[in-house]
Amino acid sequence: MRKQTKKIAFSGILGALAVAVMILGALIGIGTYAAPALASIVLLPMLAEYGAGAAAMLYAAVSVLSLLLVPDKELALIFVFLGWYPAARAAYNRVRPKVLAVLLKFLTFNAAVAAAYSLLIFVFCMSAVVSAYKTTSALLLAGLLLAGNVTFFVYDFALARLTWIYDKKFRPRLVKWI
Repeated sequence: MRKQTKKIAFSGILGALAVAVMILGALIGIGTYAAPALASIVLLPMLAEYGAGAAAMLYAAVSVLSLLLVPDKELALIFVFLGWYPAARAAYNRVRPKVLAVLLKFLTFNAAVAAAYSLLIFVFCMSAVVSAYKTTSALLLAGLLLAGNVTFFVYDFALARLTWIYDKKFRPRLVKWI
């Protein structure tokens, strides 16, 4: 029973941290894209300590709370469509050959971005997003998508390093508490 209580408390703390990052991201202009990436990093300790199922539940809770509490719905939907990636990253890395794994990662990223913005434009008809896309050239939009892919590559690399840092530096200190 005590281990389950620690798991719930640890999940609550990480979830509160992620939602706080999401809400703060809504206050900063660039936060629309940076906050979901930072908030999804909280899945790493949950994944390391309690497994993919617990990390998926944490992701689901943060997604629902973000949709309810974060005033910037674009930011919240980006988390909903991409926030699961740190928990799924290990599964992608097991795919062989490595080139196929990288290709799958980028296909998934681009599909998630396309789905999120299709939902924002065609279902929710968010006027700010719709007007931004109407006044932007196709070449600039392609450049933004390319920049997003480069950023995703850097994010994936950073997740690998953050996972290593957590395992080597923080986990030995936390293991007695969780």
